[in-house]
Amino acid sequence: MAKVLYGIDLGGTKIEAAALHQDGTVLSRRRLPTEREKGYEHIIAQVKRVLAQVSEEVGETPTKLGIGTPGAIDPPTGLMKNSNTTVLNGKPFAKDLEKALGFPVRMANDANCFAIAETLLGAGKKYAAEDHLIFGVIMGTGVGGGIVINGKIWNGAQGIGGEWGHSFLDHSGGKCYCGQVGCVEMLISGTGLERYYKQTTGQERKLSTMISEFKAGTEDVHVNATVNRMIHFFGRGLANVIDILDPTAIILGGGLSNIDLLYEEGVESVRKQVFNPRLDTPILRPTLGDSAGVFGAAMLVR
Repeated sequence: MAKVLYGIDLGGTKIEAAALHQDGTVLSRRRLPTEREKGYEHIIAQVKRVLAQVSEEVGETPTKLGIGTPGAIDPPTGLMKNSNTTVLNGKPFAKDLEKALGFPVRMANDANCFAIAETLLGAGKKYAAEDHLIFGVIMGTGVGGGIVINGKIWNGAQGIGGEWGHSFLDHSGGKCYCGQVGCVEMLISGTGLERYYKQTTGQERKLSTMISEFKAGTEDVHVNATVNRMIHFFGRGLANVIDILDPTAIILGGGLSNIDLLYEEGVESVRKQVFNPRLDTPILRPTLGDSAGVFGAAMLVR
């Protein structure tokens, strides 16, 4: 049997475990609820439980594990930070998992896991060799990113490599939960765009509904303003990334990656705002769907 890789995708509501071959062939996948309201130790127990289910199905005991997490490990301290599963923050999560499992654990931010999975197994496979930099984008309820250089994740000196969601974009985004003002996440996340519509109309409307109405040619000025806002700041945000990193390719992920407008008007917006006479950077659709997180976690120990 080829070497089996084990990965965990730790989300706010679910924990998914998978065992797969290095070529991405899935041998087993299982899910359990995170139940984070039950506390830190319970999350560790749930990780151990779902991994045991997968390893039992495969018929092999893991010797190491990759895990994708919300938030990141702070390199100087080894403690978790920036996680929306707040019970993890300030805890030596990797060390505590290693103690509970009895073998080494390699941990990365969930956006990094998305980026490495799509690079090695998905949309960016042809860019996985040397001399390539891939920027993976997560756009959903929040905005995140991951950097892959020469087929390996770039975590950065502070463990925040790729966190473009909390770079400044425009003051109109307002105050972010991170404490700053005008973050990318506040302007082009699904929640940020829906918040903007509500602030201008006093009414609630789903972004998916606004996208459909926009494409149908609605005369609703507020819907048009919200969608055009998304297109403009998507272009400005990614133009900033290209100006700084000049990646070989960008791969979109998250719920908003299904919006066709981003690959049409959105790409045109990037072209208009990038510091180059033309846009040479391909902006790619993801191919792995919701598998990317757990596949990327497994790739951490390949």
